[in-house]
Amino acid sequence: MQTAEVVIIGGGIVGSSIAWHLTEAGCRTVLIVERESHQGKGSTGKSMGGVRAQFATAPNIQMSLYSIPFYANFEERLGHPSEYRAQGYLFVATKPAHLEYLRTNQRLQKSLGLTDVRMLAREEIVAMVPQLRSDDILGGSFCATDGFVDPYSVMIGFTARACEQGAALWRSTEVTAIHCDSEAISRVETTRGPVSTRVVVNAAGPWAAEAAALAGVKLPVEPLRRMLIPTEPFDGVLHTIPMVVDMTNGFHFRPEGLGFLLAWNDPEETPGYKTDFDPSFIEKVLTRAADRVPCFENLAVNPKRAWAGLYEMSPDHHAILGPVPEVRGFYCANGFSGHGVMHAPATGKILADLILRGTTKVVDNIEVLSPARFARGEMLHETAVL
Repeated sequence: MQTAEVVIIGGGIVGSSIAWHLTEAGCRTVLIVERESHQGKGSTGKSMGGVRAQFATAPNIQMSLYSIPFYANFEERLGHPSEYRAQGYLFVATKPAHLEYLRTNQRLQKSLGLTDVRMLAREEIVAMVPQLRSDDILGGSFCATDGFVDPYSVMIGFTARACEQGAALWRSTEVTAIHCDSEAISRVETTRGPVSTRVVVNAAGPWAAEAAALAGVKLPVEPLRRMLIPTEPFDGVLHTIPMVVDMTNGFHFRPEGLGFLLAWNDPEETPGYKTDFDPSFIEKVLTRAADRVPCFENLAVNPKRAWAGLYEMSPDHHAILGPVPEVRGFYCANGFSGHGVMHAPATGKILADLILRGTTKVVDNIEVLSPARFARGEMLHETAVL
């Protein structure tokens, strides 16, 4: 029987980060179990790749304060590119309540050490993105260190370095059972054979609830489809602009290649494993795009290039991190609600800390992200969700 100190279910960007942080801390026999033939076929390869620290709660801000500098130094540290581009996130406010919300968030962000975030007047926003329709813009918020990364490249970098440091990756392999003895988890069954282990980490993304069920754990994580639309080449707007978020309706876009990547959270979307792209979504997004950026009326879109991925939604839109009290040795790294890529470095560090030392300094109070919070009725709601 194979033996591993830690078995990680899921080889996406979160699972690979956990593997690297564990091996970096000296835990050598780490096994990543990936059910697909290639990594990144789940949510990682379908992400928008945004990274930001402009959140509304302390844990999310602190996870970004670990992750973004990590991405900035990724190539130097791991010898593999993250493609981090610090073009910023620009939140555009059209109501007084939006401005107050941004100011409140900034007070918390700055108190936790985020120095690059600032409020902008309408004139500053227009100077930054002249093509925006600005008659209803009251102001906004901008953070220069927010930006974009290449999730697939990051995942490969984490995996390659982790494997060099003793980790193993089993592709085309599924975990089919998790067994416990009187003390804790004792072994996992896989389609490649049994593995003796005392620690299992659930990093199964949108399939987290199914993975948790193997250990008899009920995990409140649901898959939710998110669709992204890349445009054909378009030079009517500068490609140096930040990610722009229209707070009127949540439409947001950023430069991508020679065109732009368009996104919007459709409130009519329902949970489920839907990974097909709905062509009717294009008109919904282009209507909002042209409303905020009039020259986007001329955008060309090829529906065959658009795609759909899955968010792993938790009830309070916060990650579920740490040990499950009722099953000793079972750890969660789930429920990121669209923030898995941007918080992958912090998640890897937090899980490695909790597994090896039982505590972490990445966030001030890791207990607020514990899987046990739902039974306690202590949810922490994040409102800055895109």
